[in-house]
Amino acid sequence: MTRPDQTEIEDLMRRYFGGLYHSDSQTLRTVFHADLSYVNGTSGIYEVMGLDDYMARIDARTPPSSRGDPRDDVIERIALKGDRIGIVEARMTMIGRNYQDLLTVINTDEGWRILTKVFSFVERKD
Repeated sequence: MTRPDQTEIEDLMRRYFGGLYHSDSQTLRTVFHADLSYVNGTSGIYEVMGLDDYMARIDARTPPSSRGDPRDDVIERIALKGDRIGIVEARMTMIGRNYQDLLTVINTDEGWRILTKVFSFVERKD
């Protein structure tokens, strides 16, 4: 992975985490590919949707930041396959949940974008 790719993907992830925490669909639209596939693989909850449906959900929720929810987010691994595709493993805590994300990324004319978001969560016990 080249340093510019690493830097761009890390910036993408900062916008991803911030956009989710602030429920900012405008920012998230700069993170996700137009053909996004959102997959919730949480036990007992399986759902798939595209970008517009997911952004409508983001717009409808109360931002975790406005409630002062604690936030913790980490990029665990970035692995690229060539100069066009890769995967990011990340985790985030907010809304009383611990999220685990597997994000496929693709290098487009507009830069790196998240093409698939496959995730699950567990409710926090504290």
